[in-house]
Amino acid sequence: MGADSRCIGPPMDGRACAPYAIPVQALKTRSKEETREETKIMTSPIAGGVDCDLHPAVPHLTSLLPYLNDYWRDQVTTRGMSDLVSQSYPTNSPISSRPDWRPAQGKPGSNLEDMKAQALDRFGVSYAICNPLYGVQMVFSEDMADAFCRALNDWLVKEWLDRDARLRGSIVIPVQSIEKSVAEIERCAVDKRFVQVLMLVMGDMPLGKRAYWPIYAAAERLGLAVGIHAGSNYHNPPTSVGWGSYHIEDYVAQAQAFQTQLTSLIVEGVFAKYPKLKMVMLESGFTWLPSYLWRLHKFWRGVRMETPWVDRAPLEIVRSNIRFSLQPIDAPPDPTTLNRLFDHMQSDELLLFSTDYPHWQFDGDAVLPEGMSSDLVRKIMIDNPHATYTRLKEPAHGHDPEKHALGPRPDGWNPVFGKDHAQTK
Repeated sequence: MGADSRCIGPPMDGRACAPYAIPVQALKTRSKEETREETKIMTSPIAGGVDCDLHPAVPHLTSLLPYLNDYWRDQVTTRGMSDLVSQSYPTNSPISSRPDWRPAQGKPGSNLEDMKAQALDRFGVSYAICNPLYGVQMVFSEDMADAFCRALNDWLVKEWLDRDARLRGSIVIPVQSIEKSVAEIERCAVDKRFVQVLMLVMGDMPLGKRAYWPIYAAAERLGLAVGIHAGSNYHNPPTSVGWGSYHIEDYVAQAQAFQTQLTSLIVEGVFAKYPKLKMVMLESGFTWLPSYLWRLHKFWRGVRMETPWVDRAPLEIVRSNIRFSLQPIDAPPDPTTLNRLFDHMQSDELLLFSTDYPHWQFDGDAVLPEGMSSDLVRKIMIDNPHATYTRLKEPAHGHDPEKHALGPRPDGWNPVFGKDHAQTK
């Protein structure tokens, strides 16, 4: 699923290449002169873009202790809890970090200075949206998940957003409890630097279910996008037919999960109820979209009498409400094929620029595929992200972290303890 254009897997000559890249020679059958002409079409990032998917890593569970109240700090230490690492991105897996982005010590993505040098400064972005991928969704306890999400969001503010004006954040929510999720959205949304609500593509039930609608209502009301990121809470098998044996089965199955969730969101009527809501599919890939929409449209026309609230064609709903991050690019590294795919998508507003830092999806500075027009590059890097994340236009000054990030929720009541920092019920 990498964007590198030279090799797949371990190269025979020992060179390092992005994992899962496909060799150009195996794909091109045109004349050598035509191939030479296409390889001259290089695509470079433009300054002032918005990186819509970066992953600051929590160094260790103890990093969240200052952001937990006394009760939960005691629970973490008494239970001997060490970390919350998800199998979606195994720490030592090659795809979890580019070799040149992997630090000598600690987790990839855990150092702000590295992120600045390797992503923010390197690609000249004006904004970068932080999506922490920490295993808080795997916890079964609603109360514990709520405490960890709250601590994670406060950690993001203090350790990242407050230290670089370009950074924006996603609100990680305890989906184990809809009530607590809405409360956390409302608490964090006071800080305008939060531009998105973050959920995983694989959870306990389809995302279109009415149980989740209060989350979407809060996001729409507060001008927040909803990001659906690749990954699982592993309460259920990551494939539709059961548990696999290898990580590659899990990784490839993510695209199928995105298709299933997109179907659920459309046919359950989420966008009929919340027409202004924007959802962003993060690390979903996008080459599957045209054929998927052709199939969904065909069967929607045939059985749409059972979902009369879906009063627009699926393609129209996707155009108006759904966006996709650029990386990982799951397409052949052939400009002609890729541009034909863009034509099939029938819109230049669907893709959002992303590096997926620190994950290994491309080599060097080849974050954009070859052969993209300058107009499309501007759409993907600047216009589309600003249209999707409307909070980017709002001033972020005047934020008081002591009052908002670490203080009580707007209603002053904690569903677990009654008062925000009480230690007993």
